[in-house]
Amino acid sequence: MKDIMGMMKAAGEMKAKMETMQAELAELVVEGRSGGGMVSVSLSGKGDMRGIKIDPSLLKPEDAEVVEDLIIAAYSDAKAKSEAEAQRKMAEVTAGLPIPPGMKLPF
Repeated sequence: MKDIMGMMKAAGEMKAKMETMQAELAELVVEGRSGGGMVSVSLSGKGDMRGIKIDPSLLKPEDAEVVEDLIIAAYSDAKAKSEAEAQRKMAEVTAGLPIPPGMKLPF
């Protein structure tokens, strides 16, 4: 019975930590850059786009395709950073728990 109570307590603590982590991720902003910083994209820790900046020198009709590619690259960079930070925070929350390798949380 004592083990079950301990597990219940641990589950409650993990739930509180997960809620805190989710709030932190919602507030987190990461920036991805491409083209040597000529294009940048800001994302929340949950992957929602928060902003985009384009160097005015790129805003010429003949450069449209380059700008499009740079936006995609900057978004991909920001998304990778956002996912890495989310994984880092999740590792903090789940430290010490017997979670199978490769299992991603939250489900």
